[in-house]
Amino acid sequence: MLTDGDMQAAPFGELVHCLWQISSGRAQLCLSLTCPLCSVPQKWPTLQALAQASLEEVNELWAGLGYYSRGKRLQEAARKVVSELAGRMPRTAEDLQKLLPGVGRYTAGAIASISYGQATGVVDGNVIRVLCRLRCIGADSSSPAVIDQLWDMANVLVDKSRPGDFNQALMELGATVCVPKAPLCRECPVKQHCQAWRRVEKELAFTSQKLFGNPPKVPDVEDCGVGDCPLCPPATEPWDSSLGVTNFPRKAAKKPPRVMRTATCVLERRGCHGAPEYLIVQRPSSGLLAGLWEFPSLPLAQDLQEEREREELADHLQAWMGQPVAAKGLRFIGEVTHIFSHIHQTYVVYSLPLDGDVTLDPALSPSRWVTENEFHASAVSTAMKKVLKAHEKQRRQESSPVKGSKRKRGAKAQGAGSTCPGTQLSLHAFLRAPTAP
Repeated sequence: MLTDGDMQAAPFGELVHCLWQISSGRAQLCLSLTCPLCSVPQKWPTLQALAQASLEEVNELWAGLGYYSRGKRLQEAARKVVSELAGRMPRTAEDLQKLLPGVGRYTAGAIASISYGQATGVVDGNVIRVLCRLRCIGADSSSPAVIDQLWDMANVLVDKSRPGDFNQALMELGATVCVPKAPLCRECPVKQHCQAWRRVEKELAFTSQKLFGNPPKVPDVEDCGVGDCPLCPPATEPWDSSLGVTNFPRKAAKKPPRVMRTATCVLERRGCHGAPEYLIVQRPSSGLLAGLWEFPSLPLAQDLQEEREREELADHLQAWMGQPVAAKGLRFIGEVTHIFSHIHQTYVVYSLPLDGDVTLDPALSPSRWVTENEFHASAVSTAMKKVLKAHEKQRRQESSPVKGSKRKRGAKAQGAGSTCPGTQLSLHAFLRAPTAP
């Protein structure tokens, strides 16, 4: 069974592959480990059913998996296949990329080769690593020149009779053997063709013979040149013998994630059965976390003082509730950190219990009151689940005795002569003669 982490790491091509499984009447195949979202065909066994589903339903299924735009694109692709392509999936990489929203070069190649047997290559992160090591490609692996070269290599290498099996094997090789760190080179079935491995072996032989005082010629570095070649390592980044084959591939320095702070408030009221209910609002239909539900939130400027944070959040809540909100009435819960792929987000969490009913402004974004169970069943992000968890933890701490105060008020303290079962006595108490009853 796949974990949430497996689902988050799954490429979009595997998700669109669900569409092919459904459209070809093979939905039961999605119950295998090859599909990261086997619940898609379980919930919507036909393309028509998936196309007719609401985005809210798709988001609810996707909640907590990350990369939320993938669910939206999956449904958009299903709708296009049904409404414009007479229910038939495109069968070539060119048509898949051209006709289906969200389908790029890799996704198109994966579906066309695996599902329809088209002899076309695929290039994903695993394939990039394998090919760069095979050919000692040391230039930035994300540069257009390197990417184009890798696609040319993949299209030449692909087995014409079994392209799907070959592409899956190449990706599996990168995922299980030619891994980013500590690759299993001695177990690799293609090590004899690997120039990075060959270079490591030459250096080992050179070092070994040098120990016996008979150094051979310095091994050929196998670089085709410096400066002009778009595939070779730059002169400023020479080969590092301590890294071995993991010198490849090389990537440009990652940009640091954007730092953001957001004030969010857990508005709480008592429901008709006495259970707490929370106000959640829907995010815009585009942008980060599009269409998902969250607690009322407001982006904050960096280095804002706490007092000013409260005032801005109070003004924001007032617009929702149509009545004044005192900044001092907001109870600070804590800060919750969540890392998106390109954003380091900190939620400054407050709570505000409400005594009476609140009339929400219908002109603002959709909103609704939900119980805790309804909250978790809604299309909410993992970040918002963290916020609610922090709120619940604070509530438990406030309702329980102060930490460190083990005794209830008025309870008799147990002295050295206590016979409470399960209590370990001190050595002095153990050796002391028992007192008469």
